[in-house]
Amino acid sequence: VQLQASGGGVVQTGASLLLSCNLSGGTLSSFAMGWFRQAPGREREFVASIDWSGTMTHYADSVKGRFTISRDNAKNMVYLRMGSLRPGDTADYLCAANPHPYDHRNIDGFNTWGQGTLVTVSS
Repeated sequence: VQLQASGGGVVQTGASLLLSCNLSGGTLSSFAMGWFRQAPGREREFVASIDWSGTMTHYADSVKGRFTISRDNAKNMVYLRMGSLRPGDTADYLCAANPHPYDHRNIDGFNTWGQGTLVTVSS
């Protein structure tokens, strides 16, 4: 299984951005999916996750109400719509897969990672 994130860029405070993640070499519905981010000099942190069906989601407190995770299993795509962006959201955003499709809240279960897409929010 391979994951490829895209959609990052440089935006101003308050802007919105849509990140996409394509899964290849497997069937998306077999996985819970998540987004994580890593800012320069900081540890990777959880952002959002979604179960295999798209019914259940989970968010970090820092993004709750501003970010929305979704998926399209038919297209093998996962999305992260980000709104009201702040400079503190600046980071490399990575998508990840958890082979336990119902276990989206188990952050430690995400064991397949793609390359990130860089989001920079200017003040």
